[in-house]
Amino acid sequence: MEQADAVKRIEQQFFRVLNAVVEPAVRFGVGSPRCAPAGLVLLESRGFRSGLPRRTPLLAMHVQGHLIVGTFRGGRSFWVKNLAKTPQARYWLAGRPRGTRAFVIDAARKRRIPAALPPLIARIARLLQGFTRTGLAFAILAPVE
Repeated sequence: MEQADAVKRIEQQFFRVLNAVVEPAVRFGVGSPRCAPAGLVLLESRGFRSGLPRRTPLLAMHVQGHLIVGTFRGGRSFWVKNLAKTPQARYWLAGRPRGTRAFVIDAARKRRIPAALPPLIARIARLLQGFTRTGLAFAILAPVE
């Protein structure tokens, strides 16, 4: 058990250091999905325990005004836990903050697809649900006016 905890701590520390290096560039707009359908965004969520702001650079795909983000780390990713508890968040795209409401898709939450999602986004969400059995997790970030 101690070895598993040590690996978990190393993994968390690795992503903290990586995010600290990448975050300023992504916030500025480097790598944003502008012309290409995918790129980097900076997600700002509330900590699921602390309630404090948390920032995480993520690879995102831009589809019909929505962003789709995912992780191989599934339930171990803090941003997934953060969005599951508090779906209201914001993200930085092309150097500008934008409000969002997240719909989390992971193995721990078997939820119905929101009727408010556009048909294409709803189909993508149903497709992604099938991959959560392998440990993946996703979130659909819907724009908030």
